[in-house]
Amino acid sequence: MSLNVPVSPRQSDRINRAGKNMIELSAQGFTTFLDLLGTFAFAVSGIRWAANKQFDWFGAYVIGLVTAIGGGTTRDLLLNVPPFWMQNASYLIVTGIALLATIVFRNQLFRWGRALFLFDSIGLGLFTVVGIGKSLEAGLPFWVCIMMGAITGTVGGVIRDVLLNEMPLLFRKDIYALACIVGGIVYMISYQYDLSISITELLAALTVILIRIVAVRYHIQLPFLNPIDSERGGRNKKE
Repeated sequence: MSLNVPVSPRQSDRINRAGKNMIELSAQGFTTFLDLLGTFAFAVSGIRWAANKQFDWFGAYVIGLVTAIGGGTTRDLLLNVPPFWMQNASYLIVTGIALLATIVFRNQLFRWGRALFLFDSIGLGLFTVVGIGKSLEAGLPFWVCIMMGAITGTVGGVIRDVLLNEMPLLFRKDIYALACIVGGIVYMISYQYDLSISITELLAALTVILIRIVAVRYHIQLPFLNPIDSERGGRNKKE
């Protein structure tokens, strides 16, 4: 025997609002989790690069922090909002945890030779979707959001490489920023089909990560731009 309790329209609206608020809170929590996980992955990547250059612990922390927050800071400045790490100390703490993990568990973390590449790829994918999500919240067109996702994912690595006196990975022939753009397109398609935010972000992040892994595994690269001066020199020699 079941009892049907009448629900007024006002109560029904309150129930619907409560349900929507719960969904929004869970989506925000998942995005925050991805953001912190991406921070850890990028920080480990930066710290490992700093270790190769024989930086001290503080220098390694700075390189890891710059790698982790550089892209997001650039994004927030373009969005004209306070940088995210100034409002939440978790990113500084997570970078410290990444440094400790690298020091204490370095043999376990980097037992696999491509672990550095894997951490960089994970951070790239996760930061791309976080950048797209925050740009959508700002009400920007989708093509701008995709660009913001690429900026969030790549600029930290560019700053890291410049500080380490390396050619930025973004400007090499490897598939890097292009993976972010493809991941952004997957995000857009999933968003248009009204998939949940969690599934949308996972699909987009996995797309970026898999493109990076497949491109490196099978040596899929963009062609070089041939130097103009060398072409002229070759023509002069032929003449």
